[in-house]
Amino acid sequence: MNHPQPPMRNSWFAPLSVDLFLKVLNVTLLHPFVAWIIPLCFRAEHQAMTTKPMIVSITWAVFVTLLWMGNVLSHKIAYGMHREVDLSEEVIVITGGASGLGLLIAEVYGMRGATVAVLDTADLESTDARGITYYKCDVRDKAQIARVAAEIERDLGTPTVLINNAGVVIGKKLLDMELDEVDKSITTNLLAHFYMIKTFLPGMIRNDTGGTIVTVSSVIGHLGAARLADYAAAKAGVTALHKSLAAELQEYPEIKTILVTPGQLSTPLFYGVKTPNTFIAPVVEPIEVAKEVIKAIDLGLSDHIGMPLYARWVDWYNVLPVGLQKIARKLSGIDNGMTTFVGRRGTELSEKNGSLI
Repeated sequence: MNHPQPPMRNSWFAPLSVDLFLKVLNVTLLHPFVAWIIPLCFRAEHQAMTTKPMIVSITWAVFVTLLWMGNVLSHKIAYGMHREVDLSEEVIVITGGASGLGLLIAEVYGMRGATVAVLDTADLESTDARGITYYKCDVRDKAQIARVAAEIERDLGTPTVLINNAGVVIGKKLLDMELDEVDKSITTNLLAHFYMIKTFLPGMIRNDTGGTIVTVSSVIGHLGAARLADYAAAKAGVTALHKSLAAELQEYPEIKTILVTPGQLSTPLFYGVKTPNTFIAPVVEPIEVAKEVIKAIDLGLSDHIGMPLYARWVDWYNVLPVGLQKIARKLSGIDNGMTTFVGRRGTELSEKNGSLI
């Protein structure tokens, strides 16, 4: 499942990114425990409380601690308390789980003893995946979803976790797309979310232990991009659907919702896309996203997972004056990234030619 990245400039600083620096800071200077270690070290040197190093370090530690507490409080106000999760009792349904991010999550839960159902039109990429039951299903087809839902209920039990992950990328200019391709994209990337939620949410509400709905959207739904008109429109709709659904589910606090808005993932779906600036917008490894999704599900939390860093702050883009937005798009190269796109079909051709994928 390790697919090659599009051609990038090789340099000693290629692995460096804003996210890497932030990750280091979050476990050092920006961590409350580490922040309080500093004044303790000064105190161990018998420095008086009135000395400048002590005052500065204590002030910093208090500031970091208040930020941390504020973040925890904000999360509780926004999402409420967690639900109890027992993996031996969970039935997890993952659409588009035959490869990429979906398969990663499925494999982890399968190995940990959860009951996992994977829905996809393609065969499982990993034939030795343990603890996974595969159902061939086109999520664009309501009849197929109803049939598979009945089979899952019979074979595995009532689903408690739904991960809407299935997606497709056409990668063409709007005027070059056939109407059938538009229908395929919108149905797979947007309408399938409605179909799956309508099918599985009632069972979660009836379940005493509740459930979790995971919506895999994209930062492109906020920004839009050339050659991604259909995909951007669908992902914008998915994000809006998730937020509206979360508001409606406030009367069911045992149902948790997780929104995932990643940047470019290193999966076959976007094979060939060239990232213009890997420092500001690094390509995200699916395992990193999978870890955050699994963590939120395990803790029984609602959450919004945005990766990399810019994906968590992308809403501020729309606050900028339109002139600055235009300059930002030009500098970022967002509208040129799809010019080298080959997609999943490109990985299949590479396999036939004997290339490493």
